[in-house]
This record gives sequence, C-alpha cells and structure tokens, in this order.
Amino acid sequence: MSVRIRMKKLGRKHQMFFRICVIDRQKAREGLHIEEVGTYDPHVEDKSKRVKLNLERIEYWMSVGATPSDRVATLIKKVKNNKFGAASAPPAMLAPKAVPVPEAPAAPAEGEAAPAEG
Repeated sequence: MSVRIRMKKLGRKHQMFFRICVIDRQKAREGLHIEEVGTYDPHVEDKSKRVKLNLERIEYWMSVGATPSDRVATLIKKVKNNKFGAASAPPAMLAPKAVPVPEAPAAPAEGEAAPAEG
C-alpha cells in the first residue's frame, strides 16, 4: 500500500479549508483518511498561523514510506524553516493620466483647395 500525505478539501465554495491527512494513494481526495496530521486555512491573515502541523507524526509517516504531495512538502519546509514571507506593502498611488484632447481639423492653407464633400 502506497501512502501519501496530502490535503483534503473542506469548506464552501470560495471559502476553502484544508486538512492535511495521511491517505492511501488510490483513495479519492475527500476519501477516508488514515490519520489527520494538520490543517491549512488560506483565509487567515497572519501567514505563519495559516498552517498547523503535527511534525512528529509527519516525520513518523515519512520514515515508514509516506511521501508528501508537492504542496504539502512546501508547507512542511516553510514550517520547519519558519519562512512564510512578510506581507508586502501595497504599491504607491500614481497620478491619473491626463485625458487626451482631440485635435481640431487643420484649416487648409491659402492656395490649397479644400476637399470636396459629397
């Protein structure tokens, strides 16, 4: 049996919440899990509080052959190194662009015939 550590999606549309679970590779995303080892809530403002992991259990499962998914591996690495990144300040406001003034049609110079209409 091959085992993965991956996210299980919960919550509503546009308000997702994830549980990080140890689950058989062939089970569905929301299928029956073996063990829940953490949570991830992307709607929490503080980036360091979005992820809660039981690193002791994750290390155990990885020692017996479980492999983390790409996203879970990234979260584990960020929790271990405590590198979540700081929220950057919004860019400075720029002055609005000037509205272009339409040019008036040029009057014909003396000696030139005006184009005939019609």
